[in-house]
Order: sequence, then structure tokens, then C-alpha cells
Amino acid sequence: MRKDGRKIKTIDPMYKLISHIMVERCDSMNMIELTVQQDPVRKYIRRKKDEGYTFSHLAVIIAAFVRTVAEYPFLNRFVVNKTLYARNELTIGMVVLKPGETEGTMNKMYFKPDMTIYQIQEVLDEYIERNRGAGKTNSTDKLMATLLSIPGLARVGVNLIRWMDWHGLLPKAVIDASPFHCSMTITNLASIGTNYIFHHVYNFGTTSMLMAMGNTREDAVRRHGEIVFDKVIPIGLVMDERIADGAQFALACRKLQSILQDPSVLEQPPAEVKEDIL
Repeated sequence: MRKDGRKIKTIDPMYKLISHIMVERCDSMNMIELTVQQDPVRKYIRRKKDEGYTFSHLAVIIAAFVRTVAEYPFLNRFVVNKTLYARNELTIGMVVLKPGETEGTMNKMYFKPDMTIYQIQEVLDEYIERNRGAGKTNSTDKLMATLLSIPGLARVGVNLIRWMDWHGLLPKAVIDASPFHCSMTITNLASIGTNYIFHHVYNFGTTSMLMAMGNTREDAVRRHGEIVFDKVIPIGLVMDERIADGAQFALACRKLQSILQDPSVLEQPPAEVKEDIL
């Protein structure tokens, strides 16, 4: 039995078969651009700052994703060895740049689907503080250093981890240290002045989604018979289509965007946290 998820047994037969057709995660990548209107998010952040709370754009978007998972738990599935699993924990991986360095470190944050924006900002702040400090190393850094400490160990070690993962034998300590075993990886490319990209998902590990935020831009829209320009935050979202069908993904994306139209809904826990199917 896997330490990080349970096998889903009541899935539609088509989705039992599709993992045998598209064996690798990169075979089954679906990509979509989401545009988030910046004005509602910016106004919300400004209003909360006047109340004494400091929220970042990144925290608001992460909180919106966590809230979406509460309603659409299929977003927290993964496929390993042609088998579909529901993940036990809700985790998001993210690279953190250290001061004065171009290379960063990566680990993951742990969330609960019923968390509020206040709790999520605290988790994000603590994660950045823990990983950004000069000279600090996290469990991921230590695992990487161990694999690279002896010539040839990296190849053997990675192959062993892959084999153990494939057969559900990977220890929880390794799963916790691996940034490739998480619900989603998020990257804010706007923080380095770069446009969004469609970042590939990895065949290694269990991450089924990758979200990349980019520089804000102005999109032309027709409003009241006139062409106006709205500032938007473009997001490139890449998903493993083996975890759910396109209609479900569409509903989840619409939910995410609707939350970001009024982020104040994130101040209270969700009315219900739905469980994935058995």
C-alpha cells in the first residue's frame, strides 16, 4: 500500500484503460491559459492591507486553488504504474530563490482543503522564510546532496527511487523530501520579470499539475459597446488528463476564476469539503 495515496476503484472503465494507452505523464499533458483579472485581486489585497493584513498575489492564487480542491477533489489525484490514486495530503511545490543567488531551492508546502486565506498566507510566509535563509538546507537539498555525494550514486539512487515508487514501496520520508511528489507545482515567473509558460509535468514522481504565473498584461475586451483594456494575470496550467475528464477540468478552472473575482470568500472555511470517490 502506498504511503501517499489510496487506489481509486470506482473510476470509469475508460480511465482505467487510458493509463495503459498513455503510459507516461508527458504523453497525457493538457494545457490551458487562464486569465485572472488583476483589478479584483489588487483591490482586495489593498483593502485587507488597510485592515492590517498583508496578502500577496501568490497567496491569493494558492488559496483559490486550495478552495477549488475542496470542491473538486479529483485535482488531487495522481497516476503511478497505470493506476489512479487519490492523494492523502494536499501539497504544493515551489522554488524559492536565496538572496543574491540565481539558483533556488525547492520543497513543498502542506495545506488542508478547509484553510482560509489567513492560514495560507502564514504557511507561505513560513515556507519562504525557512527556505530562503542563506546557508540553510531543507530535506530536498539534503536528499540531492546525498545522491550526488558519490560518483554513480545519483543514477543508481534515482532508478531505485523510481522502481520503489512504481511498486508503492517508497518510504514516507523520501516522499516528504521529494519536490516531485506533490499535488501541484507553482512558479511565479512575474517575480523575475518573465512571461508565463506551459511548464511540462514530470514523468518522475506523482505531480499531476503545474501552474506558471507570468507578467501582467492588458487584454482588449468589449464592454458596453466599447473596447477597453483590462489588466490580467496570465497563468499557464498543465494537467495530466488521466486523472479526470475535460468537462471536470473545465468546471474546476471556472471555479478557480470565479473565486478570484471575489477573493473575500477565502476568509471563511468552505461550507463543505468533498471527499474523492472510493
